[in-house]
Parts: sequence; C-alpha cells; structure tokens
Amino acid sequence: MSLLPIRIFPDPVLRQKAEKVIDFTPELTTLITHMVDTMYDAPGIGLAAPQIGESIRLIVVDISEEEDEQNSMVMINPEITTQEGKQVDEEGCLSVLDLTASVKRSLKVTVSYQDAEGTPQELSAEERFAIVLQHEIDHLNGILFLDHLSTLKRALYKKKIKKQQQAAAKKKLASNAKK
Repeated sequence: MSLLPIRIFPDPVLRQKAEKVIDFTPELTTLITHMVDTMYDAPGIGLAAPQIGESIRLIVVDISEEEDEQNSMVMINPEITTQEGKQVDEEGCLSVLDLTASVKRSLKVTVSYQDAEGTPQELSAEERFAIVLQHEIDHLNGILFLDHLSTLKRALYKKKIKKQQQAAAKKKLASNAKK
C-alpha cells in the first residue's frame, strides 16, 4: 500500500482546472491504486487527483454496500451530462480541514466517463452517491465544497485558516531561533 499526501486548502493545485486524461498508461494504473489506498486510509468516500497534487481529470469513489467493505470505482474524464431535482446534505472534504456544512446539490445526475482501460461508460446516480460524484467532479474544475457556502461562512473559514497558518509560522520561527 502506497499512500499519497493529500493537499490541503489553500494549496493552489486545488483551484486549477484539471487536464483531460489522454494516455491510459501503466503509470496511470499505479496512480489509481495509490489514490484508492489513500482514500480509504484517510478515511474518505471519494478522492480527486488534484487533491493529491495531480491536475488530471481522475476521481476514485467508494461504492461499497457494507460499512466494513472496500469497493471502489474509477472515473476518468467524468462529466455530468444531466441533473435533476435538488437536495441538501452535510458535506466535508479531505482537503478542507475542520469544516462540514450543508450544501445544495442535484438529487440525480448522469455522468459520462471512461473506466481505467479508457472504455466510455455512463452512470446515473441519486441521493448520497450523486452528491459524492458532484463533489469530486467539482474538484476537477477547481471548485471546493466551501465555494457552495454563504459568503459569510466562507470568509469565517478563510480567516480561521489564515490564523492557523500564522500561528504555525510563528511557532516555526521560534523553533528555528532556539537552534
């Protein structure tokens, strides 16, 4: 098992629009395996390539039926082709620490994508699985779930992160001064 470091907001790679995958290489297969291991270790139910610093259109999602099961799906170059209805549910993100919030999403989506071999596929999902797909595909477009929150909630979170970064920088300076 090889785990990859998960990029944390405000890392700039999380804001880039990811590039389409053209070549289905052995290296891509290895990356997929590492992403699945990383997702389950985190633990998470979805992971997009930008979250591990790779700006390509690749996501892995958990499709397990049972809680103690690990069954994942790979989606390369996924695009939402249809959306229906609305739902609101609590979301969190492996790249946005210490924040969960209610987010409004489509109730049902249809996604076209390629599997790990490059074969075109299409999938319809509803409810929680539709939320996961929308969340992960947002990552490929440089969108984070906090972008769906009110301006006030977003500003408060950014202020909190800035304070944490400043405190960490001061601690590091103090530590270096002691050496």
